[in-house]
Amino acid sequence: QVQVVESGGGLVQAGGSLRLSCAASVRRFLISAMGWTRQAPGKEREFVAGISWHDGSTDYGDSVKGRFAISREYAKNTMYLQMNSLNAEDTAVYYCNVRVGVDQYWGQGTQVTVSS
Repeated sequence: QVQVVESGGGLVQAGGSLRLSCAASVRRFLISAMGWTRQAPGKEREFVAGISWHDGSTDYGDSVKGRFAISREYAKNTMYLQMNSLNAEDTAVYYCNVRVGVDQYWGQGTQVTVSS
């Protein structure tokens, strides 16, 4: 069973920054990709960012391009999401997902609240 654990959420003022972390308990050579999605109250889940585990290529949702940066620490099976210039629209529960082969595993989510 793959465990996915997020951390780093919290309350921040508009214009501020937060860094989320996601650790996966799986042999790193099995991971193909990791990513973040988010869901705000009353809204559909939205793609935030993704990273290819082995070559590090990245992809971002339009609403976060230029403000968020996804990265990974290969040796620690850990992924990060650096979030800058946060605004109220970024308030959501952020979920980490890990792709292992054809399977996908999700974390429990971490709340990010941006006060205006």
